Amino acid sequence: MKFTVDQQGLTDGVNWVSRSLSTRPIKTELLGIVIDATGDEVFLSGSDLETSSKAHFSADITTKGKVLVPGKLLAEICRSLPNKPITIALDGTRVLVTSGSAKFTLPTLSIDEYPHLPELPEATGVVSSDTFAQAVAQVAIAAGRDDSLPTLTGVHIEISEETMTLAATDRYRLAVREFNWQPSQPGVSTTALLRGRTIAEAAKSLVGSKEVALSLAPTVSSDRLAGFAGSGKTMTSRMLDGTFPPYRHLLDQNIISTAVVEVAPFLDSVRRVALVTDKTVPLRLEFNGTSLSLEAGAGEDAQATEAIDILLTGEAISIAFNPTFLIDGLQAVGTTFVQISFTGSNKPAILMGKNEASGNALENYRYLLMPMRYAS
Repeated sequence: MKFTVDQQGLTDGVNWVSRSLSTRPIKTELLGIVIDATGDEVFLSGSDLETSSKAHFSADITTKGKVLVPGKLLAEICRSLPNKPITIALDGTRVLVTSGSAKFTLPTLSIDEYPHLPELPEATGVVSSDTFAQAVAQVAIAAGRDDSLPTLTGVHIEISEETMTLAATDRYRLAVREFNWQPSQPGVSTTALLRGRTIAEAAKSLVGSKEVALSLAPTVSSDRLAGFAGSGKTMTSRMLDGTFPPYRHLLDQNIISTAVVEVAPFLDSVRRVALVTDKTVPLRLEFNGTSLSLEAGAGEDAQATEAIDILLTGEAISIAFNPTFLIDGLQAVGTTFVQISFTGSNKPAILMGKNEASGNALENYRYLLMPMRYAS
């Protein structure tokens, strides 16, 4: 095997595939990336048996061949090389990587022991890569990190014809985003639960593609695979078991007051006041008329207070939040203003974006945040 390819194309493909490699695989071969040079293209693949990634790109192939090399090392080498053509050649049981005067020699792994990777399911539909990446980023922040509760580490996908809804929760917050997409067949209706980290990495890495094709295996399928594809890259991942908790009733509650706040100064104030807190200490917020007072710390501990201008409609309200979760939500709305709807001082608040203070709230994204208790 021997081929030459530009550095950017190789690095892009290797980075994509290396994301699916496990740091502690059940077999040594899963540390590797398969390089298959055939025709006028090179195909790369890697897997941890739960997630599998593939990439292909054009190359000047002198000799066809297939080899398995350590994936993380190959990725580091590719990223470190200058922007010059890279030649990869198999020499006995070693692989030579050459770029200008830089030369690396890599060992090979047993390709005969490498597992057969699943094929991408039939495409369910396509969506703009920018829309998909933004929506996933807005929702994945609320996915849980506790692997002992796998259902809560996922992003729930619900498809109803031309509308896709993403949702995630860690029990302390809930993020929901709706957007339009193009199903491959009319009348499509299905659900899936995917690992939050997996879908977030896939969405972010496929931004270079114009569109992302999403493939969801039928609910009757034994494999329960989901797949993403765009611009020479594909990824398949097994869906999570379990049922995502019902959440829509949480978004339709009796609102007693609504505050409109400019996001940038609000974020700055939260970050400053939160300097005296940690994840277990709440940030206290007093919404009253045209003012919002932020306060943290008590007793002999460090304390901080600050006030900013707001527009409040309805009752004055006193509430406390985890400052990190509040910051996540304010950043996720992605607009100049945020509308915070309250159902009570000890009940969840709902954040929605607004492009203008007097405009309508954007209801396609909602970030529900549970309050924290604090000593008054």
